[in-house]
Amino acid sequence: MADTDRLETAAAEGQVASFEDEAHGPLAKLHYFLHANPTAAPLIVLLFSLAAFGVIAGERFFTPFNFSLIIQQVTVIGILGVAQTLIIVTAGIDLSVAAIMVLSSVVMGRLGVTYGLPVGFALFAGFAVGTLCGFLNGFLITRLRLPPFIVTLGTWSIFFALNLWYSEAQTVRSSDIDSIAPLLKFFGERVGVFGAQFTYGSFLMIGLFGLFWYILNWTAWGRHIYAVGDDKDAAELSGIRTNRTLISVYAVAGAICALGGWIAIGRLGSVSPQSFYEGNLDAITAVVIGGCSLFGGRGSILGTLVGALTVGVFRSGLKIAGVDVLWQEFTVGMLIIVAVALDQWIRKVST
Repeated sequence: MADTDRLETAAAEGQVASFEDEAHGPLAKLHYFLHANPTAAPLIVLLFSLAAFGVIAGERFFTPFNFSLIIQQVTVIGILGVAQTLIIVTAGIDLSVAAIMVLSSVVMGRLGVTYGLPVGFALFAGFAVGTLCGFLNGFLITRLRLPPFIVTLGTWSIFFALNLWYSEAQTVRSSDIDSIAPLLKFFGERVGVFGAQFTYGSFLMIGLFGLFWYILNWTAWGRHIYAVGDDKDAAELSGIRTNRTLISVYAVAGAICALGGWIAIGRLGSVSPQSFYEGNLDAITAVVIGGCSLFGGRGSILGTLVGALTVGVFRSGLKIAGVDVLWQEFTVGMLIIVAVALDQWIRKVST
């Protein structure tokens, strides 16, 4: 009523009505800043973590070799994080990314080493399997209108069972790969840079993040992904073929998982049907800590890279400090809860 009376008085006096923004305090300004810059919060957490573990873990933490080791350790999870980011931005989730990755790597290893087929064909078959698995997830979600969580929970079990059946639960040994199909271990080769040891897989991971940063920000397909995640009904009304977009996202994610499978062979030096079993949760952890909203439509692919590095920094720092593995996992779990709580707070910003 007071605002109405003020407007009526201004009109009676022939004045032009004006509206002044209320002054925002420091907390409100921070709120708006974090909302406008999704990568800012995880980057602040990463910098704080580096500073904290530099004090806790001592000089051994701030060495080129340790930093390169952290990057090597998060390479596979970072690749899976790229796939998971694409899906979570659409307001979905994929619990089968690690199973797709391992199944693709097993196909590559069995065809290229056990059956002695040309390594190029083995790689192609592995990528085809990964893409097909992702396509299946997208098809079930869009055509049968099933929740992504339920679909991918089911296909996770299916792909893992197929993996054990096809591999006969046997590992393809490193020596066999070296003698028959050494190209499968290409991304595990190391390069020395100023006292640090990087693998070709680490360089590929950085390049992949850069590629999909460009795709999500500067292509029509990337804008469609954000639009579908923000409001699928509105996206349909604007002319976006939402089902086709979703299927393409899951198929591309499957192909990325297959790439992760190739990198995982180089990382392990062998093809194990039970490797990276925890990759699903680690990838989701990197995405959530990286500021990508589980409600869709908001997030940055670079944030996922920062999230993966943050997890690597925590585990490395705690390990150097002599903290038990049990409490390392406890700390990462707490980090996830804090990240989700922060995301909820950021989403409540008034516009």
